[in-house]
Amino acid sequence: MIFSSPFFVFFFLPAVFLLDRVIPGLQRKNLALAVVSLVFLAFGQLAFVPLFLASVLINYISGLLLIKKEKVRKTVLVITVLLNLGMLAVFKYTDFVISNINSVFSSSLKLSGIALPLGISFFTFQGISYVTDVYRNKEKGTSSFQDLLLFMSFFPQLVQGPILRFEDFAPQITDRTVSTEKTVSGIRRFITGLAKKIIISAAAARIADSVFAMKGMIDWRLAWLGGICYALQLYYDFSGYSDMAVGLARIFGFGIIENFDYPYSASSVRNFWRRWHISLSTWFRDYLYIPLGGSRKGTGRKYLNRMIVFLCTGIWHGANWTFIIWGLLHGILINLEDSGIIPVDRLEKNGFGRIVNRVYTLLAVMLLFVIFRADSISEAFRVIGSMFSFSAAPSGWYEFASLLPAASCLILIIGILFSGGFAPKIRKLSAELENSSNAAYYAGCIFSLILFAICLMAMSRGGFSPFIYTQF
Repeated sequence: MIFSSPFFVFFFLPAVFLLDRVIPGLQRKNLALAVVSLVFLAFGQLAFVPLFLASVLINYISGLLLIKKEKVRKTVLVITVLLNLGMLAVFKYTDFVISNINSVFSSSLKLSGIALPLGISFFTFQGISYVTDVYRNKEKGTSSFQDLLLFMSFFPQLVQGPILRFEDFAPQITDRTVSTEKTVSGIRRFITGLAKKIIISAAAARIADSVFAMKGMIDWRLAWLGGICYALQLYYDFSGYSDMAVGLARIFGFGIIENFDYPYSASSVRNFWRRWHISLSTWFRDYLYIPLGGSRKGTGRKYLNRMIVFLCTGIWHGANWTFIIWGLLHGILINLEDSGIIPVDRLEKNGFGRIVNRVYTLLAVMLLFVIFRADSISEAFRVIGSMFSFSAAPSGWYEFASLLPAASCLILIIGILFSGGFAPKIRKLSAELENSSNAAYYAGCIFSLILFAICLMAMSRGGFSPFIYTQF
């Protein structure tokens, strides 16, 4: 089950909203939300609910041991982290390992066919962050299984994050407020995310999927169109989910972290990662990069640590060499920027240099997303090769135009405008107008309702696809 499904929008969410408003007391509300979150998970993959509960139980027991048993704390931490990573590895990478063994040794080992549990990459990382934080500071733990269950299962962010930390979430379990203002704000944020997914991402996806499905060398215009559309698809798909998660959490009185900060307005690849999937970037920084020594052990070690982090970032995203290459290339580019070989810091000091930085960053990110999207390394280089071959097929313009009807063209233009530096200015201006004028506020609410109606019409036609990051 996904946020953009009619069942969720028309039945599940209204039922949970009414239940939360009817049940008295925070403790009962928390229990109801935990149960509802398990029901949400069960609708997606009933068979894996016991696995999820086992993960919560392991991290809960480990947290208690870390709080109470001084002598075994390090052992408990190591075992728990290995159990979390082992669970992730078995379900996510078993067939990848078998496939590579078959390829290297010309063997014919049978693939396991293990299905990927919904949200496993996210809830295992939340479990690791919890036990690590308790190991570092006992006061960050909890003796309440219900509280930890709600933290790890909270349905707005269960499937695709953001990756939360218990120390940020826990205070809201016992002290939060629900208001009309928060509810309206949350609903509008949810609608914004839904529109990103249903309207912009879906339009970009139709074009990107068509281009990547083409065989052989592609007309260079189509190759660039496919690369640009996939970058838009991925951003509006994932940031749309994050907006929906933030909005839903707000409806129930919770505040969760922002996961995107207009990453396509970044002026370097390093800056891009401060704006893209922020919860994952900070997770790797705090639980891998800094424990490895960060930048404290010399320049060479800093670069090595960064490469390890981005190797793990690629592996986290999926069991395919394309993700590994994608991650490593990001690490290389950031190291080159940090060393001054790619002089982004010097260029940033003047207006023309900032333009050069923006163009370089957008090109680098988009080309690497082609690798991210491709099913294999050879396919990735085929598409990138087509981009720079500048070979034009006789039917190139016809195919280009057929993929870009007027409605899709308009949607993509809007998507491009609102994916970069233009968007925060509009958002700030809109907020200022709504804060200073009741008429502007109600106009904003009406616009959200119109946007929601458009989403409903699009959903009624069917054909929407699952969120991209559910596969991770």
